[in-house]
Amino acid sequence: MTRTAGAQLDLKAVSERYFAAWAARDPDAIAALHSVDTRFWTHTGGEPVVGRDNVRATFGELFAQFPQFSFEVYRVLYGEDHWVLDWALISGDIRFDCLDVVNVSPDGLVARKDTFIDSVQLQAALSGAKA
Repeated sequence: MTRTAGAQLDLKAVSERYFAAWAARDPDAIAALHSVDTRFWTHTGGEPVVGRDNVRATFGELFAQFPQFSFEVYRVLYGEDHWVLDWALISGDIRFDCLDVVNVSPDGLVARKDTFIDSVQLQAALSGAKA
């Protein structure tokens, strides 16, 4: 999905394909929407994951950790080459809020995805307590 000089990237269309791949819990489909040198970082104290193959593996691990993975979108804010997704991860009785900042390359692939998690909600959800 390359664009010509001056053409506007259709971020809404890109994000809708991306959200559909996540809803299908398909690491291959998600990774196919990332650039080869993509960067994914869950800001919970770990290091970023770099490269399409590594991102695919990380998303597969996420679906294994949360086998009933689904999500609720609160809102999506679009910029020129990025979107911000305000959402909740849901898996059975587990639910916690997240915020993604997703940068998209000129060819319409996810170049970087930073996920920020409400750590209090996450700890409460994993321990079975109420946040």
